[in-house]
Amino acid sequence: MKEAVEKKAHYGIVNFERRKFPRFTVDLPVEYQHEGSETRLSGRALNASEGGLLIYLPERVEIGDVLRLKLFFTLGHALKTIEMTVETAWIDIHLGEGWGDYRTGVRFLDISSEDLLKLKEFLKNLSE
Repeated sequence: MKEAVEKKAHYGIVNFERRKFPRFTVDLPVEYQHEGSETRLSGRALNASEGGLLIYLPERVEIGDVLRLKLFFTLGHALKTIEMTVETAWIDIHLGEGWGDYRTGVRFLDISSEDLLKLKEFLKNLSE
């Protein structure tokens, strides 16, 4: 004899991913400078994709600011760098003076095909 299966309506929130590329959690040093400036500053990348990065910077930048950025990582036993031009896509609300770094989302504006290939290889290794 078959048991009757009771069907229930499901309620909740559905969160559809809007990103074009999957994001990977990382913790990598970055060096950056504002367009037209020679001063280099340091930050950290906390996630990465083929289209952009989540970075923590020691200063507030504005949406639309263009930065020259260098990402440092290891691939195998070699230290690699990727250089790119990025644009600030969003900034997190800073929680007050002395709190720490500013959470910033950036998208790639210009990255060489060679550096993009290095990034794809690095991200592929993270997913395995």
